[in-house]
Amino acid sequence: MCNDYRLMVELASVIEEFEHLKINIRFPEGRPNIEAREDIRITDTAPIVRSVEGDRGVGELVQRRWSWPGPSKNPVYHFRSEGRDFSSHRALILCDGFFEFTNPIEKDKKRKDKWLFQKVGEPIFAIAGIWRATEEVGEAFTMLTMAPGPDIAPYHDRQIVILERDAWMDWLDSTVSAKSLIKPLPAGSLSVEQVG
Repeated sequence: MCNDYRLMVELASVIEEFEHLKINIRFPEGRPNIEAREDIRITDTAPIVRSVEGDRGVGELVQRRWSWPGPSKNPVYHFRSEGRDFSSHRALILCDGFFEFTNPIEKDKKRKDKWLFQKVGEPIFAIAGIWRATEEVGEAFTMLTMAPGPDIAPYHDRQIVILERDAWMDWLDSTVSAKSLIKPLPAGSLSVEQVG
């Protein structure tokens, strides 16, 4: 299950992608300095676009921690989407690739194989997420998960929820049912290559 992703795209390109979709991006904490990052891991701070309740077509770009402490103090970096309808605190987690790890193909290799997944034909894509405020770490986000689609199934029995580009505005609008937006991508939507 994804515990490492990346965002190598500049902020200007991210904003341009939202402009194409007619989503107005606000910077309530000022325009962040987003560095290209090959690895964003659990507890790292990363950019998200969160919903502005009651204001369709608007999102706030902020940087928040990935994961909040759960009841056992382990980080909640994934959250099952099945049977839930997320009616507030939705977020788009921006990336241009994510990693999955599998047991090594080579028998003598000790480290797991690392696979990079990217959305075919799209320089950035969005993972469906939610955020919340906690006493321990302040505001933090987590990724939603679901049963694997055809591109992920050979590598893992769960996957993160990747939203089609035309669903981004709806995800930021809590009046639109989350259940209607959470679905697997068609086969061939994701490319995969072994990187480690």
